[in-house]
Amino acid sequence: MTSPSTSPATSPATLPHVVGVFGGGRMGSGIAHAFLAAGSRVVVVESDSRAAAQALERVTGSLAKAAEKGRLGGPLQDVLSRLRTTADPAELAPCELVVEAVPEDAALKAQVFALVERQAPGAVLATNTSSLSIGGLAAGLAAPERFIGLHFFNPVPVSDLIEVVVGPRTAPELVERAQEWTRALGRTPVTVADTPGFASSRLGVCLALEAMRMLEEGVASAADIDTAMTLGYRHPMGPLRTTDVVGLDVRLAIAEHLARELGPRFEPPRILRDLVAAGHLGRKTGQGFYAW
Repeated sequence: MTSPSTSPATSPATLPHVVGVFGGGRMGSGIAHAFLAAGSRVVVVESDSRAAAQALERVTGSLAKAAEKGRLGGPLQDVLSRLRTTADPAELAPCELVVEAVPEDAALKAQVFALVERQAPGAVLATNTSSLSIGGLAAGLAAPERFIGLHFFNPVPVSDLIEVVVGPRTAPELVERAQEWTRALGRTPVTVADTPGFASSRLGVCLALEAMRMLEEGVASAADIDTAMTLGYRHPMGPLRTTDVVGLDVRLAIAEHLARELGPRFEPPRILRDLVAAGHLGRKTGQGFYAW
């Protein structure tokens, strides 16, 4: 594990000097990459030392690839000197912002927020949830006005968008700060109200579910459905390939949540349930709607 530099932070004034990321999986490591590349010090907290070491490997590998392509903006070792991965949440104490990036489980996220609020009582807390209620997640917090949604998109290092989700008790000045942070990261913010699925997940899942129904009905192959959207509508990736990248299990959980909140138009198709039950979760398992 690496230790953060003791020299003064070099991050722009509009970014927090020290950022915590709770969860070092694909999304958490990508979020850590984004803040490190922009100049912040970053502390990534994982569940145990083995997971922390794996998170370090993910972030280091991602930053190394960016450096090879000339996209890092500084020497790799200088950037890595501002990274620490750990299994000790007490190391979040100096953080000005902590972003949660654990699986889409409301109870798990609530446990994380309660822990982070104790360890970093002065920090802004943000969730990377793609569909869960910001108000619901903030219900047990002592300072819900310091809680906001920062929904990053996969793959984080090259994505241009962050969805800023405003909870019912989020302070207006925090919304402005979150928009500034987004721009300082080189992303574009879209600001949405705390509604089921927000804007991006609601529209993205709707399109993906219809593509799955079309595949079930034999309208066209997965490749042709995706090509119709990439060439006909200039989507960078079709809805089925995007589902493979996001994870079929993640899509299923979001669809089930939206079906409960918004009605049967978001009911997951049988093909999605069957693939998840078979363990075909997309790119991360090597098989989904495509073979990877």
